[in-house]
Formats: sequence, structure tokens, C-alpha cells
Amino acid sequence: MSKYVNIEVFRYDPEKDKEPYYETYSVEIRKKGMLMLEALNQIKWEHDTTFSFRRSCREGVCGSDGLNINGVNMLSCITKIEELGTDHITVQPLPGMRVIRDLVTDVEDFFNKFITVKPYLIRRSAIPDKEMYQSPEDRRKLDGLYECILCGCCSSSCPSYWADKDYLGPNAFLRAYRYLVDSRDEGSDVRLPILNDKHGVWRCHTIYNCVEACPKELNPTKSIVGVRKMLMERQY
Repeated sequence: MSKYVNIEVFRYDPEKDKEPYYETYSVEIRKKGMLMLEALNQIKWEHDTTFSFRRSCREGVCGSDGLNINGVNMLSCITKIEELGTDHITVQPLPGMRVIRDLVTDVEDFFNKFITVKPYLIRRSAIPDKEMYQSPEDRRKLDGLYECILCGCCSSSCPSYWADKDYLGPNAFLRAYRYLVDSRDEGSDVRLPILNDKHGVWRCHTIYNCVEACPKELNPTKSIVGVRKMLMERQY
């Protein structure tokens, strides 16, 4: 006998809806380990083709399917329905982001803040003809920093990000720190003043929502503390 779960999803089409609403669908669990993304696909393909959400790689790599599921930010493509432990699931867009339609949010501001911290190597000295040498020890300093997939789960879980539209957010801070500790980078004098802004690292209240939300188990708060130490050491 097939098992069914009720999935209550956030719906909103600005072209025809005056305000958002929720709609509940009965979804069949057709296999053990069925993923939330598969349930959302079932809703779209078998119940309502107008239902909109993002998805791409289906393997927790692209970061496009970050959603708020039962009040927790996570990736639908790696979230097993059985692990949620309930027959009633509520799915909403990531908090703090403008809704374009249904579960699709406007990520332009999120990526603009990411770009603000200059997430790339900055070199002042001559670029070598071959590779830029990095010792294994220096390479290990980047572990836990480079794995970010830009899903937005961390920033959209942060109350400071919700309250301050100019706050750069934990994602931007983690990525900035990734380059600040890179032995090949020479751009700290450019990045640190950006991070020292009133919308920078000092606005973080270290409540660790970002750490709990990260599907890659990264620690943006640790990066924020690292940036603060750099700022104090260099007396910015």
C-alpha cells in the first residue's frame, strides 16, 4: 500500500494574486529515501504545472534549490522525506528574499553582496609563468571555506540579514575570508575596509543560525571571527 504525505507549499503569482497563500497537495511516496525535490517535481508534473521552483543538478552541488522546509533552510535535492519525521510538510521560499513566484526568489541582491567582497585572487606582484605555488599546509587553511555552493541558506537564516538590507551576510564573509587566508592573495588591504563597514562583520551577533543552516556543514561564524581578528590586528 502506498504512503502519502501532505505537502503545504507557499504559492504566489504577482501577476494574478493579491497576496501569498498556501496550497496543500497529497504526494505519493513511491520509494524508500524519496527526496523533497522528487516530491516537488511530482506536484508540478502531476498536480499543477504552474507551480514554480528552482532546481538543476539534483546532487547538492549547484545550490539552486535552497528552500525553507518545516521552518529550516535546506536543499530539497538532498533532503529525504522520511528524515523529516512527519506526514505534513510545509515548504516556503528562503526567508528575507523577495519572492518572484511561488518558491522562486530574487537572488540578485545576494549575489551582488557576494561580488562586493571581491571573491577572487588579487595579485600585486608579477604573475608567474606557471602555477602560483602553495604549500600543502597553506592549502589546508582553505578547507571549510572553498566548498560553499552559494545556495543562500546561511544568509537567509540570519536575522541581521533580514533587518538590514545592506548587511553583506554570512555567505559574503565566508567567501571573503577564504581569500584573506589564501597565501597567494594580496588583496587584504582592499577587502578588509569593505568588511569593516557598518554593514560588515561587526553587525553579526553570533547566534549561529548560518552554521545550523549550511547544507555543506561549513562555519561562516568562524570566518566572521577570523575577519574580526584580522581587523583588530591591523587596527582598522
